[in-house]
Amino acid sequence: MWITWAIMAAISAALVTVLTKAGLKNVDSSLAFALQSIFILCITWGVVSWQGTFASIKEIETKTWVLLAFAGVATTLSTLFAFKALSMGPASYVATIERSSLVVAILLSVIFLKDKITWQLVVGAILIISGAILVAFSDSGS
Repeated sequence: MWITWAIMAAISAALVTVLTKAGLKNVDSSLAFALQSIFILCITWGVVSWQGTFASIKEIETKTWVLLAFAGVATTLSTLFAFKALSMGPASYVATIERSSLVVAILLSVIFLKDKITWQLVVGAILIISGAILVAFSDSGS
């Protein structure tokens, strides 16, 4: 079932890139993210409320709070940087280079989460890096 959720996440991420680029025409990138964050906040708390999982917030351990806080900071910085890049460059180029973060995620997962390295993972990472380099050094037309 995880693969279904991962595919839906990929489709949603693609929509975010395209819709954000279209919405950044006359809006500062940081302001656009702040506005989008309001919707993110409302929707996610709505889901928590609908699922009835709010009460379990008191069971969250301190270490988990710290890790989630750092992840929240990283999410915010990543999105601010992505919005700024989208405001300046072509969406297809920005998305390709931004998604090369998958390689960093693979490395960090292997080091810190002890994920298993397979030849398919290595080849996939090399292809991701190759694609990002190819896109970064191509003529974007802008």
